[in-house]
Amino acid sequence: MAVNAADVKSLRERTGAGMLDCKKALEEAGGDLTKAAELLREKGLAAAAKKGDRVATEGRVESYIHGAGRIGVLVEVNCETDFVAMTDQFKEFVRDLAMHIAAASPKFIRREEVQQDELDKEREILRNQALNEGKPEKIVDKMVEGRLNKYYEENVLLEQSFVKDPDKTIQTLLNEKIATIGEQISIRRFVRFELGEGLEKKQDNFVEEVMAQVKA
Repeated sequence: MAVNAADVKSLRERTGAGMLDCKKALEEAGGDLTKAAELLREKGLAAAAKKGDRVATEGRVESYIHGAGRIGVLVEVNCETDFVAMTDQFKEFVRDLAMHIAAASPKFIRREEVQQDELDKEREILRNQALNEGKPEKIVDKMVEGRLNKYYEENVLLEQSFVKDPDKTIQTLLNEKIATIGEQISIRRFVRFELGEGLEKKQDNFVEEVMAQVKA
């Protein structure tokens, strides 16, 4: 079917994909923008998988400071070439990641980094919670695994919902960037500091402030 230029433009702005890819996705989706966006996302995942073994040693380190120095983030994101590292699209992606980390306060980049003793501790807490709620013991373990996924979503960067677009996870956002930029991109490491963290004092809710600023 024929698609109009306005829909192609809208889909491109929504997904960051190329004009031709957007046109093809709309044709395949029968003009449905939402379905077309999902098709592009699926193709992005495939493109990201193909690039997964390529080496990314270039990139940039980005900083984000919030609230006159109350929260600070440094994040390193790698790509394959210095040319891509200097593009506005890559720089914006890394800046967005730094802001997201300030707002969402992840502990890990990917779930494989979560130490086994921490997982065991979390499982024990969740199991006791389920038993205290009066859940039958035969279904408790299945409930614990389901609730453990929630733990990952809250603490693992790649599984968190992107603060600027909660319909996407950081993993989805990363895959889309890999697909549109055409290089392997990896989030290597980050550090997040919050003023007074660990000290006994009145705690302001800096996270809510950051999230409000990011969404503004």
